Amino acid sequence: MAAAALTFEGFGGVALAADAWGSPDDPTVLLLHGGGQTRRSWRQAGQALAAAGRYAVAVDLRGHGDSDWPADGRYDLTAFAKDLRAVLAQLPTRPAVVGASIGGLAALAALTDGGESLASALVLIDAAPWVDTAGSQRLAGLMRRHAEGFASLDEAAAAASELSPRRRPADPQTLRAQMRCEGGRYYWRWDPRFLTGFDMASVADLEASVGALKLPTLVMHGQASTVVTETEMARFHTLMPTAEFAEVEGAGHLVAAEQADAFNALLLEFLERRAPRAPLVFDEGSDPRTLRDALGSFATGVVVITARDAAGAPVGLTANSFTSVSLDPPLILFCVAKTAGSLAALEQSRAFAVNVLHIGQQPASALFSKPGADRFSATPWEAWDSGTPILTNSLASIDCDAHARHDGGDHVIFIGRVRHARFEPRRDPLLYFRGRYRRLHFA
Repeated sequence: MAAAALTFEGFGGVALAADAWGSPDDPTVLLLHGGGQTRRSWRQAGQALAAAGRYAVAVDLRGHGDSDWPADGRYDLTAFAKDLRAVLAQLPTRPAVVGASIGGLAALAALTDGGESLASALVLIDAAPWVDTAGSQRLAGLMRRHAEGFASLDEAAAAASELSPRRRPADPQTLRAQMRCEGGRYYWRWDPRFLTGFDMASVADLEASVGALKLPTLVMHGQASTVVTETEMARFHTLMPTAEFAEVEGAGHLVAAEQADAFNALLLEFLERRAPRAPLVFDEGSDPRTLRDALGSFATGVVVITARDAAGAPVGLTANSFTSVSLDPPLILFCVAKTAGSLAALEQSRAFAVNVLHIGQQPASALFSKPGADRFSATPWEAWDSGTPILTNSLASIDCDAHARHDGGDHVIFIGRVRHARFEPRRDPLLYFRGRYRRLHFA
């Protein structure tokens, strides 16, 4: 099965080369190789995924394969993670992310701290926030020697066997396409600056955020790996008790290459269980998170509802359940959770305002969504004739009289009659989709 060539734009405009197998209409699996490898290491996995009804996309990391070598030489974990977030933003659906070694660490960095909504599942292959020092230093030493190049393809094949002794010896001639030739010497297709640009010390910072990751996660470990040993895996298991762990017999650090059949079987079985091809279904009484995710598929704007409480103090909260109801008479609608601290003030108020936020007001959205926050002292606002607080310079502000109120299950439905509105036509809206703030992307 031939691969289709793709290109993504990464962090800082770095062009990232990729191969894809299967139909783009199928669920996407994004494959990230380890340091010193290229997207070609995923060929067998990509074909197996496509045969199982998945759309496999394998990306060359920056400075590897056919991807750009960044002019600034940045190969730190943050740069790899930002590349991944850029790629995820260019994919049409949320993929399952599969990362080996440094590719796995980049996935952890990109998907923690608010990024987990970008993916449907995570598979880590011999990747953990810690490594065995002796094994890691041995691997780094081999790669430094490889960076000096080889006098012949036979010499390169011998070096490849030393790097992965459990893998079938490479045919020197098949290595030709994976190497570049300069000045009569053969070099692997990666930037030597990567070896000094990536600092494992920064990886330890992941420990603080990995434990909160809620994505379906599988951690695969090579039984004979000297880089991520059983000691690191036991520690990782304690940090992520909800993740699944699998040890691959006969594999070292390069699990997918050294035990391809076992790796593919474990990967496909996990995906079928935790990221099934069929659409997710909600039935009344089942997991409410599924319903919430389904409703989150409808992109909305973001508004801040403002009013005054019985003492005349301004109150407000963030919402995205806002819509126009009627032009004649001019009516709008929004919903407020019955647990909201501002609900009582809104219920007794005769007037309120809806402030539609633009992309520069994301901090205001976050502030008004935090219970107990001192919201108005940190936000510019003004009062119109009704006395209702209006957030200054919003994309639109709509001042309303209270018109009707209805029960809506665990929310209260408010309908307002518009008495005055002001809007700014030259700004873009702040959007919310699948649990994340978004921006418009114009064709």
